[in-house]
Amino acid sequence: MGMQSGINTLPEKNTLYLTIIGILSVAVPVLVAVLLFLPQTGKLGDLDVSFIPHLNAVLNSATAVSLLCGLYFIKRKQIAYHRTSMLSAVGLSSLFLVFYVIYHYQAPHTKFGGEGFIKTFYFLLLITHIILAAIIVPLVLLSIYFAMSEQIAKHKSLVKWTYPIWLYVAVSGVMVYLMISPYYSSL
Repeated sequence: MGMQSGINTLPEKNTLYLTIIGILSVAVPVLVAVLLFLPQTGKLGDLDVSFIPHLNAVLNSATAVSLLCGLYFIKRKQIAYHRTSMLSAVGLSSLFLVFYVIYHYQAPHTKFGGEGFIKTFYFLLLITHIILAAIIVPLVLLSIYFAMSEQIAKHKSLVKWTYPIWLYVAVSGVMVYLMISPYYSSL
């Protein structure tokens, strides 16, 4: 626990970590927003990215399972397993983000082809997913920071918001994929 105690006792390290969290909290949503407005296709040559939506659905599903395991373990006060589950969720979400950026940098936008109520439901799900995905970045990073710096009261207080939002983002990401996957042109 030497590293964790070191985080607590050095104010300049706290400032550094919080600055990094702030930068990532702005940079990640801005990068994703830019990808939505840039014309896509072929920026990476002939790189075939058609498998990435499938992979990202798996990564989102695994993130949701890791989050559920993390909750299970913390309820049983199995801290080491909880930490492993939550760090797995962070790793899986990070991989998702990397592949999401690659896919949307290379592939054309896919238009949802459903009509009527299903189209309204899809766009409501998509919009809430996108908004909450942007909001979750600083919440997750701060939750990790509070846990690693042994600020457990702050960690517990924050994860009451972080956890359900993160779980919603992971599950809704899979739902969005399942709804739009019939419309991928090259899959």
